[in-house]
Amino acid sequence: MKGVIFTEFLGMVAGRFSEEMVDDIIDDADLPSGGAYTSVGRYDHSEIVSLVGALSGRTGAPVPDLVKAFGHHLFGRLSALHPEFLLGVGDALDFLESVDKVIHVEVLKLYPDAMLPRFDTTRDGKRLQMIYSSPRGMEDLAEGLIRGCAEHFSQDLHIERHARPDGSTEFNLENAT
Repeated sequence: MKGVIFTEFLGMVAGRFSEEMVDDIIDDADLPSGGAYTSVGRYDHSEIVSLVGALSGRTGAPVPDLVKAFGHHLFGRLSALHPEFLLGVGDALDFLESVDKVIHVEVLKLYPDAMLPRFDTTRDGKRLQMIYSSPRGMEDLAEGLIRGCAEHFSQDLHIERHARPDGSTEFNLENAT
């Protein structure tokens, strides 16, 4: 997993909790990397799982809620770091529909070794179905990113999420207005 995910997670923890909380969860998680991350480095995704678990242990917040909150935060940060991906995009559904075909293609140009999730989409007017597939099982992160995207575009999206028998996750999104 790219280091930017780790640095942004720790930045969120510092901003919402404290720098001391960052140090505490790094100590609690007993990470192979020691918790020293660079945004361009690559780290095992089990470390982010350990960090979130440690944060949950310290705060009492459920892990899924923390991961969704991080996804929401991450969308805001990534949109600030890469505003070019949002240029000319009409709304949240347009952007989300483009993630696999446009955004991930560009990400792979920058980071050829990135192991990105897959999003297969089907659009029907103001409805979008996204099928999320990843061996990492970070569907809570995907949901948080979707919610962050909707907020970015000031759009009220109705989001339904279902686990599929093949291990993927189906998100059905519809404009609520």
